[in-house]
Amino acid sequence: MGRDRGRIERRILYRSLPSQKLFHRAKERFKGYSGPIGSGKSVALCQEAVRMTYLNPGRVGLLGAPTYRMLADATARSLKEILAANALPFEWHQSEATVTLTDTGSKILLRSLHEADSLRGTNLAWFGVDELTYCDESAWVRLEGRLRDPKASALSGFAVWTPKAHDWVFGRFVSDESGQYRTIFAKPRENVHLLAAVPDFYERLKKSYDEQFYRQEVLGEYIAAATSRVYHCFDRKVHVSKIERRPDLPLLWALDFNVDPMCSVVAQVDGDRVMVLGEIVLRRASTLQACEKFRERFLPHHRGVTVYGDASGSRMQTTGASDYQMVRDYFSRNQWGPFQYKIPRSNPAVRDRVALVNSRLMDATGDVRLKVNEGCPELVRDLEEVSYAEESSAIDKDRDKNRTHLSDALGYLLWEEFGPKPRVGEQNRPLL
Repeated sequence: MGRDRGRIERRILYRSLPSQKLFHRAKERFKGYSGPIGSGKSVALCQEAVRMTYLNPGRVGLLGAPTYRMLADATARSLKEILAANALPFEWHQSEATVTLTDTGSKILLRSLHEADSLRGTNLAWFGVDELTYCDESAWVRLEGRLRDPKASALSGFAVWTPKAHDWVFGRFVSDESGQYRTIFAKPRENVHLLAAVPDFYERLKKSYDEQFYRQEVLGEYIAAATSRVYHCFDRKVHVSKIERRPDLPLLWALDFNVDPMCSVVAQVDGDRVMVLGEIVLRRASTLQACEKFRERFLPHHRGVTVYGDASGSRMQTTGASDYQMVRDYFSRNQWGPFQYKIPRSNPAVRDRVALVNSRLMDATGDVRLKVNEGCPELVRDLEEVSYAEESSAIDKDRDKNRTHLSDALGYLLWEEFGPKPRVGEQNRPLL
């Protein structure tokens, strides 16, 4: 450690990758680091944040992520690991979600960027954003407006992200011709530290993603959206056939609780293969009517039934019972085989759920692990017609009120069976 005119210097243990080194050396006011998963984005972000605290002693910076969960699970965790590994003295204020580096008196605000209006307030000397493509452009614009600390020695706004087609981040950082923004592009397989630990990292992920998502997430390519279809891997010639129920496998019943229509799908799983047997679509129906229709069409089934669905079905209704409690009560009175329930505390991110459905339809190796029975016309229409809203990454739920419900229900089932296992706790917990 040394001092130069009041500035404190510390030596950091950091074996930076070539792209990370370019990112840190970039002098532009606004700079970005674009790369595939496993390219060291969060590490680069937090190393840059620590560097900014020493370049701006006594000033305030902000480190943000799209959601509280991402902030806690990735960004804040990486920051603390860097501080601890280098024995940098700091104070972690859980209640205020801030970190103060005691060397310099610099403060880091840890913030979720889910609500852009919450970013009003103190002038900033610097800010950094993790996974920028998951954020609304309004959040970035708000942060740019806060970068105005007159006592800052080095004003800087920076971000890291995984490519997501030609979105607002691409327009602002990649295709910008004003010279205000600079982007460093990390290459796949550049992270030799990762490959030394997991040599088959890239090959393994081919089974988890469809080809388009693999190119985007794993290879870091920018892919112009050729279609607005959400389930772009679906092809009725490939995925629709006659499927018979197997008595040796449990039934999997997934619900999307919607008054009109009330929708659910029934499937079976054999190893990693999913077979959708049927769909139930009821107009202006209650949860109890859905139970009656399921019993009428599919029970008894002696290998049992597992129930899946939207996390919102656990909320209390005006009758005093949640939708899932109604299902439990109905089938506790009518013994048609053993029932179990796989209900999430919260729904997965839509982008992650959609990616999982597409990967089951056809992964990057060309393997098809999801088939749909001929008797599911509404689910087939969902998989063919559900689209993104114009110039948006949000699913269009307004164009046709009959769409999205069955594909949502199928997505909830697939997430519980094949998605990553959630970590315990989400909100109302310490950042670390």
